[in-house]
Amino acid sequence: MTFPPATRSGSALAPSLLGFVLGAALQLQQSALWPAGRYAAGAVLAVLLLLVALARSRLPFRLACVLLAALAFSFSLAGWRACAYAAGTLDPALEGRELSVTGVVASMPHRNEAGLRFRFEVEAARLGERAVALPTDILLGWYGGVDAGSEGPALQRTPADLRPGERWQWNVRLKAPHGHVNPHGFDYELWLWEQGLQATGYVRAGPRDPPPLRLAGSWRHPVEQARQRVRDAIFERVSDARLAGVIAALVVGDQGAIERADWDIFRATGVAHLMSISGLHVTMFAWAASALAGALWRRSARLCLAWPAQHAGVLGGVVLAAAYALFSGWGVPAQRTVLMLAVVGLLKLGAREWPWPHVWLLACAAVVLADPWALTQPGFWLSFVAVGVLFASGPVHDRARQQPVGAWRRGADALRRLLREQWVVTVALTPLSLLLFGQVSVVGLLANLLAIPWVTLVVTPLGLAGVLLPPLWNAAALAVEGLGAVLAGLAAVPYATWSTPAPPLWAAVLGVAGGLLLAMRLPPAMRLLGVPLLLPVLLWQAARPPAGEFELLAADVGQGNAVLVRTAAHTLLYDTGPGYSRETDAGQRVLVPLLRAGGERLELLVLSHRDSDHTGGAAAVLRMQPQARLLSSLEEGHPLQALAPASRCAAGQSWEWDGVRFELLHPSPGSAGAKVKPNAVSCVLAIGNGRARVLLAGDIERPQELALVEDAAPALRADLLLVPHHGSKTSSSEAFLDAVRPALALVQAGYRNRFGHPATEVMERYAGRGIAVVASATCGAASWSSRTPHQVRCERRSATRYWHHHAAPADRSGA
Repeated sequence: MTFPPATRSGSALAPSLLGFVLGAALQLQQSALWPAGRYAAGAVLAVLLLLVALARSRLPFRLACVLLAALAFSFSLAGWRACAYAAGTLDPALEGRELSVTGVVASMPHRNEAGLRFRFEVEAARLGERAVALPTDILLGWYGGVDAGSEGPALQRTPADLRPGERWQWNVRLKAPHGHVNPHGFDYELWLWEQGLQATGYVRAGPRDPPPLRLAGSWRHPVEQARQRVRDAIFERVSDARLAGVIAALVVGDQGAIERADWDIFRATGVAHLMSISGLHVTMFAWAASALAGALWRRSARLCLAWPAQHAGVLGGVVLAAAYALFSGWGVPAQRTVLMLAVVGLLKLGAREWPWPHVWLLACAAVVLADPWALTQPGFWLSFVAVGVLFASGPVHDRARQQPVGAWRRGADALRRLLREQWVVTVALTPLSLLLFGQVSVVGLLANLLAIPWVTLVVTPLGLAGVLLPPLWNAAALAVEGLGAVLAGLAAVPYATWSTPAPPLWAAVLGVAGGLLLAMRLPPAMRLLGVPLLLPVLLWQAARPPAGEFELLAADVGQGNAVLVRTAAHTLLYDTGPGYSRETDAGQRVLVPLLRAGGERLELLVLSHRDSDHTGGAAAVLRMQPQARLLSSLEEGHPLQALAPASRCAAGQSWEWDGVRFELLHPSPGSAGAKVKPNAVSCVLAIGNGRARVLLAGDIERPQELALVEDAAPALRADLLLVPHHGSKTSSSEAFLDAVRPALALVQAGYRNRFGHPATEVMERYAGRGIAVVASATCGAASWSSRTPHQVRCERRSATRYWHHHAAPADRSGA
């Protein structure tokens, strides 16, 4: 591709596009939004800078003004849009209140063993007899089974077979978008922000609640109605639910239909990006649609005279790709891809031959202007970096290759290009993948070489054709089954994945540059210069506390306990949080990424007792850390004891790591066979180094607290206390608090949880003794160090962004 000579307009293009991207990126770093007027002033400043650029003749000054003008405009536009969106948030006074809501089911419901989750468009809402205003779009759940809430167990009504477009009236309880905030964790609140969902909640369907009432069907959301019909038809046609789930994900974008075990295999082999409607699927569909549209157009001489077939193919490809993305759920990655294709298509229709950096920057700037928050998504960086690397390392034109060659030669050339492109992308994206996910698939190169053509050229076309000819879904299922067997074999290869501690941003940038150098068509000596650039990201090690000190991180897992303890050379995990559903838990969603990002090698897992809010993530953690030992109060024969070498905790056990002493204070050795509540045999662990001390109390209640005060009062003294039983009324007795005398107390409880934890009267006991209480609902993950025993670092405050929810300390009641 030849570069056109620089012109005044052309020379300003790259700075302006770069400014658009940088402006949005800077705005996303804001911890709080400015008043809307400031963003309007920023837009005025952008116009003034542009006028100055037009009035000046000196090129460097003009380019600087253009860059600053684009930056100010993009920053202001993103901020103004955020202000407009934030103005529609849920009134805090309505959180947890019983609301009667009327509206329309706006999305295809996602079903799991607990019930349904779906998007709901609110038309009217009442609090008692008073009309109230709610956000237009909310995320609702309708759950069956028994709800063990604060009012006692109640059998919920079985969720109905909801359909998009149906109008319903029901009672709901809502809360502000609130997720878990952990280092290297998934930002659920940002995801809700991008989806335009400003409240979450659930349908009240107990025996004492008014029954949900279906008012009528409607024509609204016809695409969602069609998607649900197709999804249901796929599951009716394909008997194996696992295979049907993969097909449904590829045809209608229902990623929730894929089972967790299959996701584990896809991630281990590096092909997870193929099992959702990603940019690759939309691009391949656009390519095929463009070729088909162009071929059909060429069959008519009259049409070709009216408009070139090449242009018709470009337009047809973009339009049909947009239709496919819409039918598959119009997810954010698909939206980005359609916009990129439209930008490139417009350039082709306008006969513009731009240098590839300008095309790449234009597509990037267009996506960022349309969706500034795309810059926070791993998929955005992976796709744009991959495309940029392929452009930069593109093949050198060879005149000899322009001569006619046979079919075998063309096939060999195509295969060689495929291998090279996959190699280039793998080498260049490995450092970025380590930064974003903390791991890469060692078998990913081979798996993608097999899976990309199979999924994009066989499985997906068969799945889409099945919409018109349903028996083809059976053929697609056979194709998925064959691929699944190959991928399962690759995932079972020892060391199929490689994990390293999450590197800093600068190391990842150097790594991508090193991978690009290795992949470019350069002399070998120059390509080898990429090796030292890769070393920081490949050899990075997370800092650990010095000998004699220890650190604690209380993960934000919702309603449950999970505390990571690190010494100079050892790591212990106390409890593993709750299970959220059959498909996911705190181990998979929070703890495994946390352990991977820190490069932790877990030596001991302590499970205080068997309740699911303490053991829900244990299986996922033990699968990821098979060398870990298990210390718990679990009964003999518990399934978790088969996953690791297990022993029972008992008072008097102790050990020392790197100058830090660990001591179990409860339960007593004789309680193993006693018929007692699980809470009563919680493992109570004291950790200290002679200068600072921590007490992890599990779910012990008042009788166990009083027994500890009587038998081991001196050992209870601690600087930091993990509040027993999440702040329940049954725990934190006066005598116990007087014996521990902590300066700080950590409460791990879900935001607006149904148990009302922590109880107001319990918090008053802490406040009356001058104990500072840090709650996970307002703090996020809490970090503490023995070197600064009177300080706690809150992830929600130190890494806050304007889309994060900031709950008031009083927000403790159930929702």
